[in-house]
Amino acid sequence: MTIPEIERQIGLYNHQGRRMFITSSFQTQSVVLLHIMSKIDARIPVIFLNTGYLFSETIEYKDTIVSQLGIDVIDLKPLVSKNLQRDNNGNLFFTSDPDYCCYLNKVQPLDPILAEYDVWINGVRADQSNTRAELKTEDFAPHKVVRFHPMLDWTKQMVWSYIKENNLPKHPLDEKGYASVGCEPCTRKLVLGDDERTGRWFGMKKNECGLNTDLIVKIK
Repeated sequence: MTIPEIERQIGLYNHQGRRMFITSSFQTQSVVLLHIMSKIDARIPVIFLNTGYLFSETIEYKDTIVSQLGIDVIDLKPLVSKNLQRDNNGNLFFTSDPDYCCYLNKVQPLDPILAEYDVWINGVRADQSNTRAELKTEDFAPHKVVRFHPMLDWTKQMVWSYIKENNLPKHPLDEKGYASVGCEPCTRKLVLGDDERTGRWFGMKKNECGLNTDLIVKIK
C-alpha cells in the first residue's frame, strides 16, 4: 500500500469508531511503519512485547524511537514469570521447547489485548517468509479483530529507501550483522548468503514466533 492508501484506511477505521493498536518489535525495519503511523495518528498505542529476553540494544533503540517520534508505547510483559518457564528438567523453555517459550512470552500476553481492540496494525511483509506471503492486507485475529497489514507488499529495498530518505535511526545491532533481531538466546548474526530471517531460531524447524500463525483466523 502507498502512504496515501494507508492514510485513507486509517481514516476509515477512525470514522467507523474502531479501536486500533500497533505491534512493533523495534527492529530497524519496524521504524518505517512507526514513522508513517506517527504522521497519521500518533495517539494509536504501540504494543511492545517485552519478553525479558531481548537484547539491551533493542530496549535502547525503542527509547530512541519513542523520543524521536513521540509515539505512545506500552511495554507488554509475560503473564508467567521466568522462574516458572522451565521444563521438567529445569531447563528454560527456549532451550527445550521454543514454540512454548514464544507462546508464553508473546502469544499469551497479547491475546487479552486483542479483546480490547478492533484493529491490529501489523508491519509484516510478504517477502519476509512463506508464512507471511500467504497473508492478506486485511485478515482476522481472535476476538473478531481485524489484522491490518499495510506494508505487506513493501520490499526490503523499499524499506531501506524510506529509512534513508527520512534519516531514521537504525538498530545498533544492524552494523554487527544482525538483519532480524528477536530474543537474544534465539538470534544470531547472518553469514554471507543468508536471507534476513535465517538468524532467527537458527538450526530449528521454526521461523515464526506465533503472532502470525497462532493469532490469525482464516475465513473460509
